[in-house]
Amino acid sequence: MSETSIPAPASGDAGTRRVLLLAHTGRDDAREVARAFCKALTGHGIVVRLLAAEARDLDIDPDDLDPAIELTDGERHAGDDCELALVIGGDGTILRAAEITHGSGTPVLGVNLGHVGFLAEAEYDHVESTIDAIVHRRYTSEDRLTLDVNVYRDGELVTSTFALNEASVEKAARERMLEVVVEIDGRPLSRWGCDGVVCATPTGSTAYNFSAGGPIVWPGVEALLIVPISAHALFARPMVVAPTSVLAVELIAQTPGAGVLWCDGRRTVDLPPGARIEVRRGASPVRLVRLHEAPFTDRLVAKFGLPVQGWRGASERRRRNGEGEDA
Repeated sequence: MSETSIPAPASGDAGTRRVLLLAHTGRDDAREVARAFCKALTGHGIVVRLLAAEARDLDIDPDDLDPAIELTDGERHAGDDCELALVIGGDGTILRAAEITHGSGTPVLGVNLGHVGFLAEAEYDHVESTIDAIVHRRYTSEDRLTLDVNVYRDGELVTSTFALNEASVEKAARERMLEVVVEIDGRPLSRWGCDGVVCATPTGSTAYNFSAGGPIVWPGVEALLIVPISAHALFARPMVVAPTSVLAVELIAQTPGAGVLWCDGRRTVDLPPGARIEVRRGASPVRLVRLHEAPFTDRLVAKFGLPVQGWRGASERRRRNGEGEDA
């Protein structure tokens, strides 16, 4: 993970600042917050770009459009020339934004209206301070490692995609286990009968990887993770490997169990027996906006509600003593 400052607006219209706004428009609170951001940002002279379908959900009439609002029909280049993508919703909406902006280098700033919201930087009640940070460019961005995922059938490449959190190979039918062989760097590691295998990034270590019993890995660690799901095997431990490693999961041919590949819970590929999935470090990272310098430990405590009452660190002891002396 690397941290970068925010550059001046890109070319096109010199001096024009643009923000792509994406929202979970199926929720009343998300629509309300999105409209508030539109009004505030355009009021500060920042152009807000919206997907046309979402603009309709926000009751923005294309025939009576504010000059500071742009509409785009497609997602493919929606983030081009935007200094950031502002996302209103939960982690699922942020993963959608990562998909839309992938490859463009547009940083993603999430405002959490979901439950845990691990990928979000701001909360529902931080709207005013978030607007102020955008207007005055008081934010940085950090690059998060991604996965490039290739799917082969009969030795032929059939699908290439990416993931920010994880690529998971899962059984397609509840009543049948998957029979897979896992390889690392071209060498077979183990054969498992299992419900699936998760290949994750440090960013995704708090998502599906965590639920499957994998380790939490700090975002600053460059590594790839592989975690079996309910494997019927003596050796089926979560593993952390080098970021240069290539992970492969191959469905054993001549077995009845078919599978499905899920990338970030959004993109799927059917996997017949014999299919092979290769996962490596992605060529294009995803940039996440940071408004605060809070350590990742604090984020874990806040998001998971971890019990730390009664802890007395050095600064707390000095504050309580009032004289700078440790108790």
